[in-house]
Amino acid sequence: MSFTAQDVAKLRAQTGVGMMECKKALTDSNGDFEKAIVLLRERGLKAVDKKQSRIASEGLVWSYIHMGGKIGVLVEVNCETDFVAKSDDFQTLVKDIAMHIAAANPKYVRPEEVDPAELESEKEILRKQALNEGKPAAIVEKMIEGRIKKYYEDVCLLNQKFVKNQDITVNDLMTEATLKIGEKLSIRRFVRYELGEGLEKRNDNLAEEVEKQMKGL
Repeated sequence: MSFTAQDVAKLRAQTGVGMMECKKALTDSNGDFEKAIVLLRERGLKAVDKKQSRIASEGLVWSYIHMGGKIGVLVEVNCETDFVAKSDDFQTLVKDIAMHIAAANPKYVRPEEVDPAELESEKEILRKQALNEGKPAAIVEKMIEGRIKKYYEDVCLLNQKFVKNQDITVNDLMTEATLKIGEKLSIRRFVRYELGEGLEKRNDNLAEEVEKQMKGL
């Protein structure tokens, strides 16, 4: 199957990968567009893995205050060089992450950071729920494993669906940005404040309000 320069340009526009890499992927896939996308993703993931041993100590601490001052976020996202930290692509990424945190209200960056005591407590709750549902003890642990995955999707930033594109996770977003920017990128830490948090108040869904605002951008 042959391909044209327009096919290469289309693949580049869809994936954000360089022209030469797109041309090679189309060549290796005999012009099959979908196979070329898969090849680029596989090669991209390998490239990302290779970058993980590198040091990312530059970056930005970004602040986001939701309109009206009811939610505020500070997030630190790291890259390898000050040059990238000042780039539009990186700053847009950090801004999107800050707004996502405001909307989705994660508690941790990644599963490894979840408090072990909290995790065990959650597993015990899930275990009792499964047994109360009449599930056989032999499959309860497998059910807990699946439900813990959903728990991570709720509380861990990297596991959450990205609010501006529900087809990808925040981790996918970081992988795509790493491939596009060409440096190791990582979310180190964040803090999120919500006005009156912990105090008795009327039930305004501020996170939903922020998510609607993000999708409208």
